[in-house]
Amino acid sequence: MFDLTSSKLLILAVVALIVVGPKDLPVLLRTVGKYLGVIRRQAAEFRHQFDEAMREAELDHLKKEFENVSREVRATMDAGARSIEQQIDAASVKPEAPKIASAAAPASPPPSEPLAEAAPAQPSPAAPAPDKTEPGRGAA
Repeated sequence: MFDLTSSKLLILAVVALIVVGPKDLPVLLRTVGKYLGVIRRQAAEFRHQFDEAMREAELDHLKKEFENVSREVRATMDAGARSIEQQIDAASVKPEAPKIASAAAPASPPPSEPLAEAAPAQPSPAAPAPDKTEPGRGAA
């Protein structure tokens, strides 16, 4: 902004010496230094407040990003929990009893029949006695 070289500073000092005089020049330089210090402190304070405002804005931005990520994680966790619950519900369905009965096990009587009817009947005396051959081999 201001291009102050050594030659310009020398000209400025000579003009100040002529205008103010040698007696009041130290007082003038002290006053100018004091005001420059005040201006520098105010500039530093302004810069500090500006930086602080920028940090707060950045923190607000980071806070919003964190909340968005938190919401996304929570939604993902809820979706995963629902999926697991659906899989558990699907796995906990009781399967129906098999409809094919094995040849070795006799079929159980329906529950509506009385037990007395399900018992094997005694052979009648007129019926011939069964063969005493080995099971699985026919009479040959």
